[in-house]
Amino acid sequence: MTTTSDLLSTVRGALAEDIGACDFTALLIPADRLATATVISRDEAVLCGGPWFEQCFRELDGDAKIRWLVGEGASVAAGQVLCEVHCNARAMLTAERTALNFLQTLSATATATQRYELAVAGTSARIFDTRKTLPGLRAAQKYAVRMGGGCNHRAGLYAGILIKENHIAMAGGIVPALRAAEAIAPADMPIQVEVENLEELATAIAGGAKLILLDNFTVEQMRQAVAITAGAAVLEASGGITLANLRDVAGTGVDRISIGSLTKDIKAVDLSMRIIC
Repeated sequence: MTTTSDLLSTVRGALAEDIGACDFTALLIPADRLATATVISRDEAVLCGGPWFEQCFRELDGDAKIRWLVGEGASVAAGQVLCEVHCNARAMLTAERTALNFLQTLSATATATQRYELAVAGTSARIFDTRKTLPGLRAAQKYAVRMGGGCNHRAGLYAGILIKENHIAMAGGIVPALRAAEAIAPADMPIQVEVENLEELATAIAGGAKLILLDNFTVEQMRQAVAITAGAAVLEASGGITLANLRDVAGTGVDRISIGSLTKDIKAVDLSMRIIC
């Protein structure tokens, strides 16, 4: 979940990174001048990141006003005006790049997520994100995934147990790892185990696993896994999944498909801010 404190700390850190001691270029503008600007999208996209965008300006001008012409999470066309910003001109110029960075990055994640969600429409599978997020932007990017119609996996290591191959090796096997996890997990904490083949899947099911990650399974192996599991556990497919093969993966009957590229391999939406008065 994104909290006000998360948002404020992220925005303040980003502004401090950019401004440093002073934005000397902004000093070219009279201190009391006001300005109005519009933001235009050059791409088709899902708009996301408005709260971060707005806070960038309000951190530097508490009276800044932003009027949105498009709602958060809405689809926008190339060339569409997204909002108008009215505030102190120095504050506007100083905050501009940081504000646009948030908006273009989060819109990119929301846009990518929507494309994946549309590709699995009509199947029982849902799209999930991962922890492969940009450092410092996890809460924001996971918010963007929700805006695009996707689901969030665990927010961090503290939010769930995911037993991967290295944990299994050091814990002495799948079943010992599951028993150890059950012994330490707080109530209602999800416990998921990763398996790399059908034999490991059978072991996990026999060990009572209720949430299983199929790591780099082929589509045919996923179909077999669904048949073997027969509803005894929630199955999540991960690894090597792209838009090109997504529909085939969803058609196997898996419950969840996790996509790291939603947050790590994104192409920023092309946005432009222009002062109009």
